[in-house]
Amino acid sequence: MTTAYDALDAWIERHFDDEVRFLQALVQVPTDTPPGNNAPHAERTAQLLAGMGLHAERHAVPADEVTAAGLTSITNLIVRQRFGGDGPVVALNAHGDVVPPGPGWTHDPYGAEIVDGRLYGRAAAVSKSDFATYTFALRALQAVAAAEGLPLRGAVELHFTYDEEFGGELGPGWLLRQGLTHPDFVLAAGFSYQVITAHNGCLQMEVTVQGRMAHAAIPESGIDALQGAVAILSALYARNLAYRAQPSRVPGIRHAYLNVGRIEGGTHTNVVPGQVVFKLDRRMIPEEDPVQVEAEVRRVIEEAAATQPGLQVQVRRLLLARSWQPDERSAPLVQALQRHGLAVFGEPIAASGTPLYTDVRLYAAAGAAAAIYGAGPRTVLESNAKRADEHLVLDDLRRATRVVARALLDLLR
Repeated sequence: MTTAYDALDAWIERHFDDEVRFLQALVQVPTDTPPGNNAPHAERTAQLLAGMGLHAERHAVPADEVTAAGLTSITNLIVRQRFGGDGPVVALNAHGDVVPPGPGWTHDPYGAEIVDGRLYGRAAAVSKSDFATYTFALRALQAVAAAEGLPLRGAVELHFTYDEEFGGELGPGWLLRQGLTHPDFVLAAGFSYQVITAHNGCLQMEVTVQGRMAHAAIPESGIDALQGAVAILSALYARNLAYRAQPSRVPGIRHAYLNVGRIEGGTHTNVVPGQVVFKLDRRMIPEEDPVQVEAEVRRVIEEAAATQPGLQVQVRRLLLARSWQPDERSAPLVQALQRHGLAVFGEPIAASGTPLYTDVRLYAAAGAAAAIYGAGPRTVLESNAKRADEHLVLDDLRRATRVVARALLDLLR
């Protein structure tokens, strides 16, 4: 006997070539961030959706807010499909912005070339892939519900947003602050072999170490900002030893960590550096209080700087992304994904946390029950996400689309 799940699977299989072409078209429009000129991609996406009978609301973020964030343009998209009744609103969110491709590619990062069942391109795996997963899962649900007269209750919304790389505040955060959406459940872009139910937080800070320039022949007439920065950096890195001794209780998340990702300073080899600027990234496990974490980082910097006479230090917060805690209200969504993941992939789909941070925290803070799941491999490394030759195995796209469509059916009936 054919079930509604079988009908969903069959529809997705019949339209899979269309799904792949949709993803190719999305990859072929660059969304490098920076510079973050993402409105053209949103417009192209909206046009493609319209060709499939899906109306995308275009929500342009005001230019002054965009430029203040260091970006060029953002238009976020919402597609709304109501099936009737008083059931839940389920939002499916994927981000279109992505870091620039960088060197080392052997395939055109915007070519969307398919080789040996893999589609290559920047954002092919993270996360334009899930523009396709979620769009075609919704289309399959629409088609099967209409053909079989399924009495579905509730609504599905597609949220395609463009500020994940800079923290999400002008993506989902902006949509939520404007009152444009109030989902009960949120499914956000992820990979196919695990359901993510929690993630780390992130504190990013810029530290300016100010000394006084001097000729290298008379260094005592200056204050060496680089030497001061080394003292501060040594104190910060030493904290990583303490973080390792405080593991998280959330599976998939190990411990807190501090990384310094950028440093610049000095003017010439024969000049005592007068200024050094570095940027740090402090990953917070779900058990940590972000207020206390920031206070601790500032204290370590201040105490180390105090050991260097004449040094002045300024600390500026760049980003505070709170962690996302496990939420038992997400159980219906998580269990549906795991149940159908097992049926489609033929292996258990674990639920765990991740050391990354994502936009889903913004939905959770607004009261939605959430999970992360989509098209992609077992690990970020396997897909080369954010590295050269990023790619997506197309069979993962096909099967993830089936899992999401089936899970939506369970939530709405």
